[in-house]
Amino acid sequence: MLENDIERVLVSQQEIEAVAEKLGKLITKDYQDKTPIFLGILKGCLPFMAELMKHLDIYMDVELMAVQSYHGGIESTGDVKITRDMDIPVKDRDIIIAEDIVDTARTINVIKNLLLHRGAKSVEVVTLLDKPEGRIKSFDPKYIGVTIPPEFVVGFGLDYEEKYRNLPFVGILKPDIYEGLSEEENHG
Repeated sequence: MLENDIERVLVSQQEIEAVAEKLGKLITKDYQDKTPIFLGILKGCLPFMAELMKHLDIYMDVELMAVQSYHGGIESTGDVKITRDMDIPVKDRDIIIAEDIVDTARTINVIKNLLLHRGAKSVEVVTLLDKPEGRIKSFDPKYIGVTIPPEFVVGFGLDYEEKYRNLPFVGILKPDIYEGLSEEENHG
């Protein structure tokens, strides 16, 4: 079972639902008279984005973008590649980026700057998890669900080697899952 690989639950399913409701009310208030693009960054955003959308009482366009920066490991490489771009033009539009986690902030900085360069009117970030101790780039998301310690977390969209995304909570992965394995053992 996947749960056997989890050291402890950091954010429960009930806490996630409460956070999404709270953030949804804030965003609804801030964007009541606007029609923003609600942009999810694949793949990790999907559970949080779906939960948050239930609590948004605004007109919006929904869009997805796929960006790679981890390439299977546990640390961001800093090499950010867009593998699926948006279909909707962003010029003169307000954009809310939905993220599962803001950690190093390398990826989110690149995306925000790209959208502003393309002519977006505003770009804000809503994140389920914020890990400020992991920052390499300065960045403060406008809407933060839960601030977490510098632990390697999985679940509710977050993965390790594409696994654990389907857990209904956010948990700390047992270190022996990702430490001390040879490269061959780790991938094969």
